[in-house]
Amino acid sequence: MIRSRKPIILASASPRRREILSSLGIAIEVQPSGANEEALQIEDDTEFVRAAARMKLQKVLDTSRDAEAYVLAADTVVCVDGHRLGKPIDAADAVRMLELLAGRDHVVRTAVALGRVGDGVLDGRVVETRVWFRSASREELKRYVAAGESDDKAGAYGVQGLASGFVTRLEGSYTNVVGLPAAEVVSLLVEHGAVEQWP
Repeated sequence: MIRSRKPIILASASPRRREILSSLGIAIEVQPSGANEEALQIEDDTEFVRAAARMKLQKVLDTSRDAEAYVLAADTVVCVDGHRLGKPIDAADAVRMLELLAGRDHVVRTAVALGRVGDGVLDGRVVETRVWFRSASREELKRYVAAGESDDKAGAYGVQGLASGFVTRLEGSYTNVVGLPAAEVVSLLVEHGAVEQWP
């Protein structure tokens, strides 16, 4: 069982991240950062997500009025063949992304960053999960996108929904693909005293 000393500020509007933390028993307060990670000019995917998570974290640390509150930020990208897939801009972009993923494997990278108001950035992690998709026709992918599940999701899919019908194999953290690597986040929070863990 996990008990928060006080609510953790989640620097994200993602309902998936909120649900993962809530399912772990972690009390949270949502405060989206509003940071634009696309402005970062970093080619390396790992360094990009690390910098994006820290950018979001710093923005909330700088604006939060909750003295000594812990803040958790994250950023996720889907990487395939040198392409970094963030959130699609429209349905056509979503289909384009899914066509890159169909019939092959890709890597989902999520960076998490933890900080505390008054103390600044404390720590961070980057977690990678490899995912394999079965082959799928363009029409099938268009129907998936039309169902609305590509909206606001890196790589244009949510593994916890209809897209589970595309996934043939997954190596690594499942919750990382959903949007937040649960085990690594718990470890981070416990190590820095943001939560207490009881047997």
